[in-house]
Amino acid sequence: MVKKLRLEQNYNGYIHLKTIPGASDELIKEAGLYADRMSINLEMPTEAGLKLLAPEKNHADVIKPLEFVQKQITQFSAHKKLIKHIPKFVPAGQSTQMVIGATPESDKDIMYTANAFYQNFSLKRVYYSGYVPISNDSRMPVLGTQPPLLRENRLYQTDWLMRFYGFKVQEILNDANPNLDVDIDPKLSWAIRNMQHFPVDINQADYKMILRIPGIGVMSAQKIVQARKFGKLRIDQLKKIGIAYNKAKHFIVCADSPYQLRDYQGTQIKAFILAESKSKYLKTANNQMLLF
Repeated sequence: MVKKLRLEQNYNGYIHLKTIPGASDELIKEAGLYADRMSINLEMPTEAGLKLLAPEKNHADVIKPLEFVQKQITQFSAHKKLIKHIPKFVPAGQSTQMVIGATPESDKDIMYTANAFYQNFSLKRVYYSGYVPISNDSRMPVLGTQPPLLRENRLYQTDWLMRFYGFKVQEILNDANPNLDVDIDPKLSWAIRNMQHFPVDINQADYKMILRIPGIGVMSAQKIVQARKFGKLRIDQLKKIGIAYNKAKHFIVCADSPYQLRDYQGTQIKAFILAESKSKYLKTANNQMLLF
């Protein structure tokens, strides 16, 4: 089908092709010449979870095609350096997906699996899909159980910290902290557990450390590094750069910081941030109610 789209229908747009366990290497190799990205679903985060629901399946059947595609990508890239007109093979890389909440894995189990697949197969993306109950199977959440959307969001946030912010998965999730905090995002949770790294002098810290400050994203961190070349940064400048100052202020010092972080404990800071966010949303809700 993908070959037909390219050659007969002259479709030049993006194609994400899903493969299935058991597909032949020959078919996968041919498909990879026409697809931009390929993926095969891991389904459950752990082998134990998969065996619980589908005893006839195993992760090895997923790993085999992932390994094959990775090797083909490497080989085609090497040939491309020597021969200009070698075709591209899956130029957008490969990905996988896990169902979350159908089986009793911890967030640590899920993200350690994701981390291993990122490292072992050079995946471009791991997708986390909250389970929606559709059957009365006693091994799974009962019908009517809400999909774990907040948990799904926290997992994606953790994924981004690993891929773009320089965090190791063991820093975020470990035996002492096997599950993500529902109330706050994982970067803030890490910061509160590691107060020895704060406060950070925003005018002196390196880029990697600035990325670890709650309320500061990749683009804001880059802007901070550039802007401070022209003088010490102040609060109003940080706000203009676009950081979430109400969150970041508890972890930084700058040219005109009003207080020192050492005056507060991590638990107090968490309470302050949660109170501020609840007040913000409460104010929005009250304003909306006045309209009706």
